[in-house]
Amino acid sequence: MKPWNVEICDVTLRDGEQSPGVSFSCEEKEVIARLLDQIGVEVIEAGFPAVSANEKMCVKRIAGLSLSARICCLARAVKADVETAIGCDVDMVSLFIATSDLHIRHKYKKPREQVLASALDMVEFARDHGVAVRFAAEDASRTDLSFLKEVYRQGEERGASLVSFADTVGFLTPLEMYRVMTDLVSSVRIPLCAHCHNDLGFAAANTITAAEAGAFQLHTTVNGIGERAGNAPLEAVLVALRLKGGVDRYDLSHLHEISQLVSRYSGIPVGKTQPVVGENAFSHESGIHIAAIIEDPSTYEYVPPELVGGERHFILGKHTGKKALEHVLTSLGAPVSEKKICWILEKVKERGEQKGSVDRDFLLCLIQKAREETA
Repeated sequence: MKPWNVEICDVTLRDGEQSPGVSFSCEEKEVIARLLDQIGVEVIEAGFPAVSANEKMCVKRIAGLSLSARICCLARAVKADVETAIGCDVDMVSLFIATSDLHIRHKYKKPREQVLASALDMVEFARDHGVAVRFAAEDASRTDLSFLKEVYRQGEERGASLVSFADTVGFLTPLEMYRVMTDLVSSVRIPLCAHCHNDLGFAAANTITAAEAGAFQLHTTVNGIGERAGNAPLEAVLVALRLKGGVDRYDLSHLHEISQLVSRYSGIPVGKTQPVVGENAFSHESGIHIAAIIEDPSTYEYVPPELVGGERHFILGKHTGKKALEHVLTSLGAPVSEKKICWILEKVKERGEQKGSVDRDFLLCLIQKAREETA
């Protein structure tokens, strides 16, 4: 397979921080940025410096870390924002305007051609000051396609290095994303970026679909945090790139580590069933499944846990089988006879049906009782 031609721009420190109630300190942002850099993320969006003096300081500090990743920040298409971004010593400014008629009508109250003309002046202004520009179309997925192409064409003419397509309200399905991306990739001469939100649950799927259609820069956040239902999760996108897109240059072994770090800093817990990094992602209770996994893990694990810094767990409960129980008891250094195994298994199933947990202490207690009961 020919690997997809992509790079990652992680926006955890900007879009992720726009999750309600989330605020990272400068120190926390630096720790996250360093770990993203270790993973091999090519672009880190460090913040929105026009928000506050502290935010500007944080962006500038990250830009000064000498990371391998290029550092980007967000700016509205207004001179004050662009000047603030330039003052942060970033490699790239993501300069955005809303392009849908809906947004233009309510946010700008001007003709769309006038909105575009003002923004293009800022693209040129940023480039004249030595900063690369990503010209981003907010609400691109609900924008008239002919106008969107004109936005991108003129952005390129005025010096933008990349243009960005934002599915700002998670409006598209994967098939719709594929159609629009295929059209844009064939029409736009500079690299195209995909920025997907998760309102319909399609952010990761839409991002991977965009990559398959030819999008170059893929936007993600750790754990998929972000406004409302969040963004495309970094961990899911990177694993899909490895297993489906032939992209093997990222160090995925840090994914569990960075997931737990961002969860702690943000205060947003990771869902148990969240792909790749959730507590249940590599946990198994079904006796049929565990018996097969003991023989060959790939029978019920498409993603190897060790690939992403995770661990496999066998959970005992009402669905547990004898082979699974034998395996767990052996791993505890407490193998027992066939008769005792059957007695313990019966008690484990009873406990599971009562919605009780079967932890190590409970199991060790059962082992002791089994020895007494069946002696």
